[in-house]
Amino acid sequence: MLRLRNFLILTLFHYANAQVDYTKFVNPLIGSEGPIPGYAFGGGDIFVGAAVPFGVAKVGIDTYEDNITIATLNGGYTPEGKVTAISMMHESGTGGYPKYGIIPQMPLTTVAPPVNLLDNQTYWQARVSYDVARVGYFKMQLESGVTVELSGARHSGIMQYSFPSGEKHVLVDVSHYLPSETGGYSNQYYIGGEIHLQADGTYTGYGTYGGGWNEGAPMTVYFCGDFETPPDQMQTFHGRNADPVPRYHTFSDAGIPQAILGNMSEYAGPLNDRVGALFTWTNPSTTHIRSRVGISFISSDKACNFKNTEIPSYNLNTTVTAAVEEWNQDVFSKIQVSTDSSVNQTNLALLYSSLYFMHLMPSDRTGENPLWQSAEPYWDDFYTLWDIFRNTVSLYHLIQPAYYETMIRSLIDIWRFEGFMPDGRSGNYNGLVQGGSNADNVLADAYVKGLRGAINWTAGYEAMKKDAEVQPYNTYSYDDPTATVKEGRGALYDWIPLGYVSADRSTRAVSRTVEYALNDFALSQVARGEAPGDVQKYLNRSANWQNIWAHNVTSLNFTGFLAPRLADGTFNLSDYNPALCGGCEWQAISYEATPFEYSFVVPHDAQTLIQFMGGPIAFESRLDYIMLPNTSQQNLGANGADITTIMNIGNEPDFATPYLYNYLNKQLKSVEQSRALANQYFHVANYGVPGNSDAGALNSWLIWQMMGIYPVVTQTVYLVGSPWFEDMNITVNGDQTLRITASMPGASNDSSTGASFGQENFYVQSLKINGADWNRNWFDHEDVMVKGGTIEFELGPQMKLWESGQIPPSPGHL
Repeated sequence: MLRLRNFLILTLFHYANAQVDYTKFVNPLIGSEGPIPGYAFGGGDIFVGAAVPFGVAKVGIDTYEDNITIATLNGGYTPEGKVTAISMMHESGTGGYPKYGIIPQMPLTTVAPPVNLLDNQTYWQARVSYDVARVGYFKMQLESGVTVELSGARHSGIMQYSFPSGEKHVLVDVSHYLPSETGGYSNQYYIGGEIHLQADGTYTGYGTYGGGWNEGAPMTVYFCGDFETPPDQMQTFHGRNADPVPRYHTFSDAGIPQAILGNMSEYAGPLNDRVGALFTWTNPSTTHIRSRVGISFISSDKACNFKNTEIPSYNLNTTVTAAVEEWNQDVFSKIQVSTDSSVNQTNLALLYSSLYFMHLMPSDRTGENPLWQSAEPYWDDFYTLWDIFRNTVSLYHLIQPAYYETMIRSLIDIWRFEGFMPDGRSGNYNGLVQGGSNADNVLADAYVKGLRGAINWTAGYEAMKKDAEVQPYNTYSYDDPTATVKEGRGALYDWIPLGYVSADRSTRAVSRTVEYALNDFALSQVARGEAPGDVQKYLNRSANWQNIWAHNVTSLNFTGFLAPRLADGTFNLSDYNPALCGGCEWQAISYEATPFEYSFVVPHDAQTLIQFMGGPIAFESRLDYIMLPNTSQQNLGANGADITTIMNIGNEPDFATPYLYNYLNKQLKSVEQSRALANQYFHVANYGVPGNSDAGALNSWLIWQMMGIYPVVTQTVYLVGSPWFEDMNITVNGDQTLRITASMPGASNDSSTGASFGQENFYVQSLKINGADWNRNWFDHEDVMVKGGTIEFELGPQMKLWESGQIPPSPGHL
């Protein structure tokens, strides 16, 4: 009878919450600014605009910042940068060189000199009012007086321009893309294109672009656009490919040439001329110009079909409503909490905004793969698995198993046709590999948790084994010319014969040794089911991180650290400081974190790690220290702006570190430290995340924090934290419900007071799982994530050593 009653309660809860519009709790501007007011540097580098979950089109503005020394244009949007276009494709939350910002339009109120259609500096526009951003909707006003509103669908977008009296033009510059303001070796570049006009104002064509963050090969994107009100005048233009930085094919040091107008079709020609079109409306009564644009990687016909079927009406609100419904149904309803006035509204905004950002990338391009014929799904914009393998994919597994299955099938299919699974991929091209071959970790995490469906796991294991055994060819990237950064593991020439990555023959020796060890543990996990004879081999290799552990290195009164080891077996410890890593970039000793931090990053063998650091007391003391303010000695620039602790929550390697107290059966400290990090660095504000959101990786970390659990990657283990809400109903495994509740006897639930739920009373006093008392600070995937279940917390203001059971396992312990 009790079970039936609980079922009815959950059914009524889901019915009530199905009517909730969760998008009103989403702030799409969180992360749009960094610590310097008005600039994106050090912030989330997020996309701001209109998109649907995992959509190909991300319709938003492209901007240019005046201070090029700290310019950050990666997502297109910057808080105060000048608008150069509204374009159809963007990344979100990404560092490095910009990618996309292609297939644009730009509303203009004059094309008279000094405007030059080949130089958008002459027509770029400042914004004169606050931008408005909601799920599926964006609005801005340009200094010219034009108000721009836009929305988006899966492969298409709609733009609405409200013009002041006077001239009305829309410019389409096929050669437009997001630049790197200082130039550089991996700047994007335009290769060529075509544009064709029809009598009713419809325009079609394609643009081809290369370069960008992943050093991408050329890709071609087809487009199809139209206008509700046909233009009174329209003409194509062409001109020499004279992008200011760098400048191609001008054959002189003269200024940028002028566009040549006058045709109905333009081709790039032998010098890859820039091409585009100018549309003009002369009727004074026409004040609103509405346009739809579709994109495709296959053909202009497909782009037209996407435009017509996804956005059948020129009513902007219709597209906005459809986007809102899709986000609510496919994303926000997967984690339901009460939204009434008694609930902390800031926490609501953080939860649903974080869910939003982690669903912007990667891009589901199934049916849009131009490279090979396959019945498998196709995904792109993995930017990058190095960022999202640590906890984002584990969340996909829970709340988006159908999407997640197709992602994994796509990774395997990329290996099948291109030779390696990607670590990063964008524009249909693999790259960049920041550390290990982290698709291995993604596949292992899904495999051990039972994800099967239509995944060919025999092929999946073959793809993983290719990463582990075959040295990829060297692409001689400027990032790192010593070995490939395109795909695979670039330092297998060290890893296989030496058992570590050497500091004299390889770059990122410390961080790659740690990551390769976890990659091999991932292989051992999948081998248990797919190739049992390989298990011990890869389990042994997963312990290779111990080969660069220098037991005699002392720093800040702590002894034992990862350290650079030479190919001859000796350690290079001259002036070695594990709290420093040079630039912490491609050719440094470690990547985006110091050896001090990486010395905690062995999730498969915490047991040995604790021993190597001197035992539980010394391990706890070192954990305490790295959380202290003003302990950091390394300047990480945009990757650690405003962070003064050695522990850097803005960078992925440290994501699990605050939870390591659980391995000491001191879960109370995991709660204390992780909650402090969340409260200090995550806010409902433009500067709301501590660094690049990295395709939603930082946002995913916060969601796990709010759920009160944290996944251990490549394992079925979840560490217990402390939830932020009294009642969370999470849809897991497609159609099952995990209910996480928290009771706090005597606590206030008034959201207007400082003592509202979870603000002070967040220490675990006791725990029940599926109604049974629980004395471990961890649980297994099978316990509640397959058939659903309940996790019941009792919380309070006092720290309590409530757990008495076995500590979390170390399955890679050797």
